[in-house]
Amino acid sequence: MKIDVTHRGRQRYRNDPPSSRIVMQTSINTHMKKSTQLLLVALISIAIVGCSKNPADNVAKAEMAEASGTQQVADASEMTEAAISAKTAYIISVDSKINFLASKIVGSEQPGGFEKFVGQLNVSNGELVAEESKIVIDMHSIWTQAGARLTNHLKNADFFEVEKNPTSTLIATKIEEVDGNQMITGDLNMHGVTKSITFPAEISISDQELTLTAEFHLDRSAFGMGFTGRADNIIRKEVIMTLDIKAKPGEANFGAL
Repeated sequence: MKIDVTHRGRQRYRNDPPSSRIVMQTSINTHMKKSTQLLLVALISIAIVGCSKNPADNVAKAEMAEASGTQQVADASEMTEAAISAKTAYIISVDSKINFLASKIVGSEQPGGFEKFVGQLNVSNGELVAEESKIVIDMHSIWTQAGARLTNHLKNADFFEVEKNPTSTLIATKIEEVDGNQMITGDLNMHGVTKSITFPAEISISDQELTLTAEFHLDRSAFGMGFTGRADNIIRKEVIMTLDIKAKPGEANFGAL
């Protein structure tokens, strides 16, 4: 039924017998009801499509606890003097990578990382040890694929607040094998907050090189970074960290940062 909503149509509606007006009103109500239903279906579809799966669901979650403040030291009673003195330092190479992936509920992913960091990993008896192994990151060197606007936002008080917290540090406290997996535990100081984190890693060691790769996610809000953005564009608290570390024999100069 085509409904005439002009002045002439409204006048004719008033002059129509009551039965005709009831039929017309019913038709109008039905039309409005169907339009409302279609609008609701459209909005629900947009919401379902817009809310993407959290990429952090696909990687291991770093276990988090209060910082221990102590490093695991090998039991000297179980080691020969030669083994104790055989600890070898490996300096992290410039072609190593420390990257991250943040995301929003509506589906946008924001890759980034850090361009400048110094680290040293120590090996004893052919195995990576926690003692004196650490990485220090220059937070001013943060980058994002999105460009300067996002990068500068991450540097301000909503996130890393790099003027007050120019470095982040991961100090290893324990390295052990659990169910066939290498697990690294360390005190991570970031944004002025220190937490103990534990994550899985793949480690390969030779006389010439040490490689360490890891992928895990952590909760940035645990480090005092709770900014979520606009209500219609919420930033997830889970951030994926990716380590691709290459190191060669040598001692790190932490004063270079």
